[in-house]
Amino acid sequence: MSRKALDHESINENVKKAQYAVRGELYLRASELQNEGKKIIFTNVGNPHALGQKPLTFPRQVVALCQAPFLLEDPNVGLLFPADAIARAKHYLSLTPGGLGAYSDSRGIPAIRKEVADFIGRRDGYPSDPELIYLTDGASKGVMQILNTIIRGEGDGILVPVPQYPLYSATIALFGGSLVPYYLEETANWGLDINDLRQSVARARSKGINVRAMVIINPGNPTGQCLSEANLMEILKFCFQENLVLLGDEVYQQNVYQDERPFISSRKVLLDMGPPISKELQLISFHTVSKGYWGECGQRGGYFEMTNIPPKTVDEIYKIASISLSPNVPAQIFMGLMVNPPKPGDISYDQYIRESKGILESLRRRARIMTDGFNSCRNVICNFTEGAMYSFPQIRLPPRAIEAAKKLGKMPDVFYCLKLLEATGISTVPGSGFGQKEGVFHLRTTILPAEEDMPEIMASFKKFNDSFMEEHEDHRGYSRM
Repeated sequence: MSRKALDHESINENVKKAQYAVRGELYLRASELQNEGKKIIFTNVGNPHALGQKPLTFPRQVVALCQAPFLLEDPNVGLLFPADAIARAKHYLSLTPGGLGAYSDSRGIPAIRKEVADFIGRRDGYPSDPELIYLTDGASKGVMQILNTIIRGEGDGILVPVPQYPLYSATIALFGGSLVPYYLEETANWGLDINDLRQSVARARSKGINVRAMVIINPGNPTGQCLSEANLMEILKFCFQENLVLLGDEVYQQNVYQDERPFISSRKVLLDMGPPISKELQLISFHTVSKGYWGECGQRGGYFEMTNIPPKTVDEIYKIASISLSPNVPAQIFMGLMVNPPKPGDISYDQYIRESKGILESLRRRARIMTDGFNSCRNVICNFTEGAMYSFPQIRLPPRAIEAAKKLGKMPDVFYCLKLLEATGISTVPGSGFGQKEGVFHLRTTILPAEEDMPEIMASFKKFNDSFMEEHEDHRGYSRM
């Protein structure tokens, strides 16, 4: 019998190789249980509004007016919307002659790219060129466009931190490249060792892999660490020496929960270092409206900025962007509002500051509650979540639990997370979905459940975990670092 093109045996093998644990087996089982009527707490994905975070008022007001411009003609519009929201809506509508239902430039609306460039200039202290900024449907689409441009075949390698966000492993597999792991050190607060990086590159090259780019996620996902300026300088020097493009995933730059290591962009550190490195090292930086105190995941707004990328390559990336015709136009407006929010003296400023600060301060408290909660549990150790939206505790599984998992054909951390889901309704992601050292097991959970629910969630986790350990312990030792 002849195979059809979409029979499973006939489809692109790279599609089969691409795995995405955040929406994998655990998520599917959680969805089944939810359909059966069980209350599920979806902490598997950084999806703030799904877990009760309220949208910021001002951007929603502006986009609502842009989506329904006839409201601006209503004589009572000023009773429902503040004057600064009305003015901003008129401004954005003036940039989109066909309204939000028309395609924009494939790179995004020029004036919004200028707003992004101004934001980057204020943040880093160096001017940014709007022509080197492309607006995208979330940061993920930008990452995919750039990896598609870099990867020519399986001989091309991309350095990716492990544990890593599976967007990278899945996309590299999809485009037929090779993932080259470099391990973050849990005992050093998920720090990065340049010697380990060099060894990773040497191992890859000994196998005939041409390492072409390096990914950093700062603040880290799933690990939650914030890179210091000194660490960033080491990374930039390393990429310069090894002739690598640096891909800076900086989508959590608003999410920082300690004061010792504030967010510093890769671009700022690069430009501070001066020539020749500041003129030669190729850098692409990514950001989004999905994270931070915005949390507008469903709007799919993002951008990437290119530094030291040759003009002909920029043109080729434009061609790739053009295949999709246009990024989502409402999301571009969200991006404009994120990088150019209300200013002191604006009618909406006080409310905007109150809302955004309230979200960040609550996230800071939740990061502490969750870290302390995990560290109070038997056989669980967890580094403090310095930034981003996740905790990544290590679960020291007894040998009997590992044996029980193997009998069921499951990874031990998958077995643990499924048991946790069945017992508590807490839906997490096994650490194996992000990569981890052999014989070490983790889970990733967001810190996003409502603050008032967090003590109950952590008590539920502790009760399950301690019961699980009691059931499976036989005092022969544990999986551990």
